[in-house]
Amino acid sequence: MSVHRLTKAQARRIAIRAQLLDARRPVNLLDVVSHLTFLQLDPTAAIAPSADLVAWTRLGGAYRPAQLTQALEQDRSLYEVRALVRPMADLGLHLAEMAAWPFADEERRHWSVPGPRAHRWLEENHVFRKDVLALLRRSGPLMSREVPDTSVVPWESTGWTGDRNVAQLLEFLNARGEVAIAGRVGRQRLWDLAERVYPPAAEVPLVEARRVLAGRRLRALGIARPDVLGVAGERYFEEVEGEPAEVEGTSGSWVVDPTAVGQEFEGRTALLSPFDRLVHDRVRARDLFDFEYTLEMYKPAHQRRWGYFALPVLHDDRLVGKVDAIADRKVSRLLVHAIHEDVRFTHAMTKAVHAELEELASWLGLGAVELETA
Repeated sequence: MSVHRLTKAQARRIAIRAQLLDARRPVNLLDVVSHLTFLQLDPTAAIAPSADLVAWTRLGGAYRPAQLTQALEQDRSLYEVRALVRPMADLGLHLAEMAAWPFADEERRHWSVPGPRAHRWLEENHVFRKDVLALLRRSGPLMSREVPDTSVVPWESTGWTGDRNVAQLLEFLNARGEVAIAGRVGRQRLWDLAERVYPPAAEVPLVEARRVLAGRRLRALGIARPDVLGVAGERYFEEVEGEPAEVEGTSGSWVVDPTAVGQEFEGRTALLSPFDRLVHDRVRARDLFDFEYTLEMYKPAHQRRWGYFALPVLHDDRLVGKVDAIADRKVSRLLVHAIHEDVRFTHAMTKAVHAELEELASWLGLGAVELETA
């Protein structure tokens, strides 16, 4: 098989088009999620929740967060598992993985997170599991606070999940495909039996499902390292219908979607969520875009270089900076603390970034953009 030899600009354009961030916009939310394969949920809303920001960046002002809620809770065209929103049409591709959770398939002898500890805890609390499933069958959907804790062994963790036994069990049963998120009351999830939330779906065998999903991930990324094409973050190579590539100025091998090579490209300017898949792999962002980025919300304020929830800035086929902003709904302003320029902005770039900030403020329903002066 011949090797595609790509310039960095060509590789960047493949990645941008694959993530639906070029000038051609998709037309609806389901198309976006189906192509990207998932939206990541994160509760941080310094500007807007990440899933909504990702959708807005693709769809523009026509997108409203209520569309995501409707797709999840009424149309059931999307479903949520462990902070990922996926197309319901893909459920059959994930059922075998769910059934095998928390293990990967036996052929690979590969433990998936959280692995043996979660399996052992579930076995020790098998009565707890049966109690919860029986309660949901009788009375679901329920919030986690409405579910009694009958655990025998507490879940031990140094993090926020320590001794939160009901919440942890529901998360694990969700991962296993036994319970599902039926909706929300405010931020509180409503849990029910999966069979009452998910439509019937034919389970695709695990090996075949992983092959298909790896191919879908490659189409959504456009170009990737071979070791990142596994399922849901697992890092092992999957045989996919990609082709080998080399990218100038980078070492090591790449895999490219052959249908994306040589396509026409027209760029645009976009403000990205820190969780956006164009920048989520920080190493790839550095290799292809020469872009350095760290999400600094967990750092003390005095250690931040770019801001609490800085938005990466895409302009044409380059990542050119970060916007440190926050939505202040009390005064109906999008407060822009700083626009960090990784490259010197031209007048056209500055104008385009400011236009995107105005669009963002309008979409958020804020009255104006306010740029702080030094």
